[in-house]
Amino acid sequence: FPVFAAALDEVCGEFGPELREVMFGGEGLDETRWTQPALFAFEVASFRLLESWGVRADYLLGHSIGELAAAYVAGVWSLADACRVVGARGRLMQALPAGGAMAAVEASEDDVLPLLADGVSIAAVNGPTSVVVSGDESEVERITAFFTESGQRTRRLKVSHAFHSARMEGMLEDFRSVLESVEFHAPRLSVVSNVTGRMATAEELTSSAYWVSQVRSAVRFADGVGELGDRGVSRFVEVGPDGVLAAMVGELSDGSTAVPLARRDRDGERTALNALARLWVSGEGVDWARVIGGGRRVDLPTYAFQHRRYWPTAKKTAVGAEDDGGFWELVQGRDLAVLSAESGIDGEVLESVVPALSAWHRHELERRTLAAWQYRETWEPVTAPSATARRGTWLVVSVDGVDTAGMTDALDDVQTVSVPVGAGRDVVARVLSAAGAGGASFAGVVSLLALGCGDPVADTLALVQGLGDGGVGGSLWVVTR
Repeated sequence: FPVFAAALDEVCGEFGPELREVMFGGEGLDETRWTQPALFAFEVASFRLLESWGVRADYLLGHSIGELAAAYVAGVWSLADACRVVGARGRLMQALPAGGAMAAVEASEDDVLPLLADGVSIAAVNGPTSVVVSGDESEVERITAFFTESGQRTRRLKVSHAFHSARMEGMLEDFRSVLESVEFHAPRLSVVSNVTGRMATAEELTSSAYWVSQVRSAVRFADGVGELGDRGVSRFVEVGPDGVLAAMVGELSDGSTAVPLARRDRDGERTALNALARLWVSGEGVDWARVIGGGRRVDLPTYAFQHRRYWPTAKKTAVGAEDDGGFWELVQGRDLAVLSAESGIDGEVLESVVPALSAWHRHELERRTLAAWQYRETWEPVTAPSATARRGTWLVVSVDGVDTAGMTDALDDVQTVSVPVGAGRDVVARVLSAAGAGGASFAGVVSLLALGCGDPVADTLALVQGLGDGGVGGSLWVVTR
């Protein structure tokens, strides 16, 4: 998409040529000094693409570095200042001592809080039972071990540093200095705060202290989604490179439409257009002329479509629904007293007969049921056309090598053409045209193609197509062995 490419080029240009090399080469992309600028660039470009398609955001909600992208497109910073802040954030974090760990646990925030100690913090609250812990490796392992033993799922995250934990404190003052050197502006769009999970105020978003605290604080993503739900938001678009957040929103907000604009290892254009289509059918406005590059909207018919069912309907077969069904119910129920009273047969006699009758009846029901599921092919002779029907000129289509002697004696007048074995529709049409049959109408067309050494079905299909292409009229008769 040209709009996406232009926006991505613009952002990458602020970071320098190396970012583009890392993004498209992959080498070093897992280092947070490159990961954060790459995510920022991708998200901003995706946002601009949506804007170009007429999709306008009412609210913005990011996740960690995503909140900085949200602040930029909301107008808090110029592009140059935003890239300076994002670059410094990634670079300063990269310079921190390596180590630490992060893990996702299937537990509520209230379940995790009592287990926290010095060296481990809650890094994110992504759902009612989805929390990420971050900090010293030994402490993170202690918490995951606790929940694993309780039968709850845990997953170690692949990260270079323990983000949103005390291990970030070493970069906070340097980051504050960078923030104090850039210019802030009041946001033009509403942004939900990661720190509070509520709508951020203009004072917060234009404060250096807020963005410093955002590095250290937990990402309250679940609260942010809840805040938007309370404001009536029912459509969410994820502008990151995968659909992780969209999946979280789907779990947090029943009845909402949450779509990712991109998916890892999926075709980018198809995924984006699929997201746009899902937004459209959910009620979001889309400028389709800008999406598809022209065209006009047409009205659908105002009447209901006339539905016709073409699937064959199996005949309903009543199995075991004989007039004497009541008798067989008594037999199957082994109700000898009632049977004896109804039939006048001695009970001792019935004791020896009823089990055999019951077994026979069950077998008969099974046989009839299976028979109802099966079918049998039968051939019926067709009455030969009368002499009157055989009058007129007939077109006989044969194949090279087939002897037609005696096969057309009953026909009044015959024009014979021969086609090569395996001829396609184009060849058949040319042969018919060369023989003067093109556009002509015949009393009938007799095909002998099935008698050749080719594929009878394919050859007959090519003939039908060739007859249609050549405008040849007349009923088709196919001679088979």
